[in-house]
Amino acid sequence: MYCPFCGAEDTKVIDSRLVTEGNQIRRRRECFDCKERFTTYENAALVLPRIIKRDGSRETFDETKLVSGLQKSLEKRPVSIEQLEQMLDRVRRALRATGEREISSLMLGEIVMKELKTLDHVAYVRFASVYRSFQDINAFRAEIETLVTE
Repeated sequence: MYCPFCGAEDTKVIDSRLVTEGNQIRRRRECFDCKERFTTYENAALVLPRIIKRDGSRETFDETKLVSGLQKSLEKRPVSIEQLEQMLDRVRRALRATGEREISSLMLGEIVMKELKTLDHVAYVRFASVYRSFQDINAFRAEIETLVTE
């Protein structure tokens, strides 16, 4: 593993721990050259289904796009990185559990919204406003009313 600070090739693992329900290994590393420490995460490389977009095009599932959207909806909310990682793990498991090679972006959005609804209601409404393309305040009001009545 190259050091992200100085680019040196030699680093050593100081500590390894299982995280996210044992599906990921967190490794604390130290560079031999500059002595800086950093953290890496190791996951099993499992194939997730391709995403069928609304326009019919297909693309590989891109977790960085999902994380970016989630971070925007969770901005300034009391949700920890660990909670976000656990949610992403549940989304990945739900995608694999479909057993499908391809799923619609709508199905992915619904899985994410279900998870957000249990995590943080404000983030849920923020995400829903983009995902469902809210056009006016009435759409927000209707979504909030469904949260209140549940």
